[in-house]
This record gives sequence, structure tokens and C-alpha cells, in this order.
Amino acid sequence: MKNKFLLLVVTLGFGLNVAAQEISKNAIGLRIGDNDGFGGEISFQRALGKNNRLELDLGIRSGNNYDGFKLTGLYQWVWQLEGDFNCYAGAGGGIGNYSYELPTPLKDESETFLFAAGNVGIEYNFDIPIQLSLDVRPEIGFGDFRNDLDFDLALGLRYRF
Repeated sequence: MKNKFLLLVVTLGFGLNVAAQEISKNAIGLRIGDNDGFGGEISFQRALGKNNRLELDLGIRSGNNYDGFKLTGLYQWVWQLEGDFNCYAGAGGGIGNYSYELPTPLKDESETFLFAAGNVGIEYNFDIPIQLSLDVRPEIGFGDFRNDLDFDLALGLRYRF
């Protein structure tokens, strides 16, 4: 009986400790990685609770013969590791469009695609309102342009407010 009571106290103490950790209400910045050809993204995070948040990332690509965008939305759970280090994991998806002009014969091609995504990473919150993160985002695409599994490794730098 004593062991069960001790196990219950430790479990509740751990649960309260995890719940007591709060994340920033908002954060905005850049997420720089491969992003499957879309490069860096504008990244926005919005807290939904004490240890979960929504992350929205917008990647834009433009060149002489092509244009594209990719919007990603992720629901994330955040756990405090040690001090100002956090670990997070999430799931979501997004939509994108890629259009390009073929030189021969001159013809415009365009495709809108959907994708599902996961997200796992680690972040550090500095004493000043800056957050640095490193994460991996596996994505599976649906469409002719994106019909495979990709892994996007990225470094994020955000201002917390």
C-alpha cells in the first residue's frame, strides 16, 4: 500500500511540474531549412494552453520562371527538459502551390498540393525574448509535384511576446 501511495504522489508531482511550465503566448520569426525547395519560412507560434501551441509557417519561393508558396499548420505539445530547454512534438499538414513556365514549348504549369506533416524538436528560450530551435519535419505529399516523403531539418529564430 505504501508503494502505491508513493507512486501516486510521485506521478502527481511530475504531472504538476509539467503542467506548471508555461510557454510564450506568441512568437514570430524565421524557420530556415530545406523546406522541400521552398527555403526559409516565416514562422508564427500561438500558445493554446500551458503546454500546447499552434505553429503556422509560410514558405514563399520566386524566380525567373517559377513561383510558389507553402503554408504549414502544426499542433504542438511542449515539455520542459531542463531550465530554459524545451522539447516539442506535433502533427498537422498544409497546402501549397507551385507554378512554372517551361521554356520549350512555352507553356505554364501549375499545381496545388496537400501534405501531412509531423514535427519533433528542441528549443532554448534565452533570458531576453528570443527563442532558438532545431527541429525535423517529416512530410508526405499528395499530388504530382509533391507525392513523396521528405524530411525537413531546420533552425528557427523567433521573437517571443
